[in-house]
Amino acid sequence: MSGAIVRLLTCGSVDDGKSTLIGRLLVETDSIPHDTIGAARKVRRSGSTIAAGEIDFSLLTDGLEAEREQGITIDVAYRSMSLLDGKRLIISDAPGHEQYTRNMVVAASRADIGLVLIDAIKGVRTQTLRHLTICSLMGVSRIIIAINKLDAMEYKQEVFDSISRDIERAVERLNVSDIHLIPISALAGDNVVYKSKNMPWYSGQTLQEAIQGWEKPLDKTASGMMRIQMIARAENFRGVSGTVRRGSFSKGDEISIFPSNQKATISSIVTFENEIKKANSEDAVTLVLTPEVDATRGDVIAHDPKDLTATDRFAAHVVWLNEEALIHSRSYLLMSGPTTTPAMITKIRHKIDVNTGEHLSTETLKMNEIGDVEIASDIPIVMRPYLDDREFGNFILVDRLTLKTVGAGMMKHALRRSSNVTHQDYEVDKSQRSAQKNQKAKVVWLTGLSGSGKSTIANALEKRLFAQGVHSYVLDGDNLRMGLNMDLGFTSTDRAENVRRVSEVAKLMVDAGLVVISALVSPFEVDRQRAKSIFEDGEFVEIFVDTPVDICRARDPKGLYKKSAAGEIPNFTGVGQDYEPPLSPTLVVDGTSPIDEVVEKILREIL
Repeated sequence: MSGAIVRLLTCGSVDDGKSTLIGRLLVETDSIPHDTIGAARKVRRSGSTIAAGEIDFSLLTDGLEAEREQGITIDVAYRSMSLLDGKRLIISDAPGHEQYTRNMVVAASRADIGLVLIDAIKGVRTQTLRHLTICSLMGVSRIIIAINKLDAMEYKQEVFDSISRDIERAVERLNVSDIHLIPISALAGDNVVYKSKNMPWYSGQTLQEAIQGWEKPLDKTASGMMRIQMIARAENFRGVSGTVRRGSFSKGDEISIFPSNQKATISSIVTFENEIKKANSEDAVTLVLTPEVDATRGDVIAHDPKDLTATDRFAAHVVWLNEEALIHSRSYLLMSGPTTTPAMITKIRHKIDVNTGEHLSTETLKMNEIGDVEIASDIPIVMRPYLDDREFGNFILVDRLTLKTVGAGMMKHALRRSSNVTHQDYEVDKSQRSAQKNQKAKVVWLTGLSGSGKSTIANALEKRLFAQGVHSYVLDGDNLRMGLNMDLGFTSTDRAENVRRVSEVAKLMVDAGLVVISALVSPFEVDRQRAKSIFEDGEFVEIFVDTPVDICRARDPKGLYKKSAAGEIPNFTGVGQDYEPPLSPTLVVDGTSPIDEVVEKILREIL
């Protein structure tokens, strides 16, 4: 393990002493520059009681001025130090406030050891349970619980024993077996690096010893897996380069490659320095394969083909990171390693109360909430349970428009439906059905405010197409809400599902060779983009019926604006809910122009 990196996450409630503890650990292991220590002897927080000339250890890990001014840790601060056996310790000081849970989750996703502080004066608190739950969910293999400020409790053993009993009851529900409880005083230095003389009743490890003694859990069943990071080429040489993420590879091994399912034999294993016979986990190597298979960056190499089972339906835990709540049925981009694919959360089973572990029913996830969900991706991807394999079990969800990361996910298991449901091909296809009708199938997607004229335009357009012998059909939003979508309301989530269902029906009708006219408010750009993405190039014609809201309100053909003004419709588009005009529609038509002119303009575009 010499030269290996160990990642330590520190967390606790506000004023539990995280920054002081880590600062002392860094100073007493000579991991802080002397001029920085000198500054910590001079600078003082507002209200500090530390004597002049003494070190304010907490200043050594708080990196933001805003943190110093408020006396709390807001962002995740990182520091590093060397351990006795040559390992490198990366310390992340996570925020304690509940509103910064997402910051802690991101740090915990890479941590090997979780250090949870408890103030001996206050005992186990709600945030303590939250931090233990997150460490467990994020697969932290060792948790060290440091009961701090024993000096303020006269170093009494009964205080430590009482808190220990409370903790033991709390961790019974957690999937963590490697837990250490240590009584300390970060301020006085007891049991941090050196054994405490003030607690002769404690014979266990110091904090440094508990960190030093961690070893990466061995997965005896793990076979080799590696994601290709680059193709290495030279004269008379071609290999695939990457870092072995689990198991090992040996010269002469037969391997399989995803997604091509090709097989090859490892003829040699090359490092930057020399050629080796075996590559172990975390080794960065180049594999020379025989024969030279057609592989590319992002492909996965595995020793056991069973490890390359891909899935497009799986259950996962998702931590929601965005200020805007998760919208069920909305399409997001799922990124796993170098693979990016559209995906949507098809079901929210429950959200997890991170304070108690209780499962709560919900229809959405708000920022900092953790949910147990089911996800469907557009293409199959190689994923493994996160608790077994962090590298191949993690993913992020990205907003398709803003490209902001909105969720962090941990795969639980593949769903059986991913392998039980397969696409069935038929000999008569879309092109033949279109040719039979002597037309090119497509969907004409009319979007705009209520009252903009979408249904009127759709009706007139279908009459013209019918007169010209074009086989067409209108999917009207209101008509569909009387049947197929009668269970949906008008929240953002329901609107996303409404657009999804209509687009899937339109896709089937286009496959039947028809020209489909969709008259749907479809107020959100990301939902329309998802609808467009399921069609082939040229099949989706997005038409924005641009009509000023004042004219729509004056028309009010269904009396909806009047009801909205009376407070009877809280989510009415253009009044209680925003409408997002298309960013790059195929065509923009003026909803106040004569209907014949509008229809003629559309016909020139689609025929």
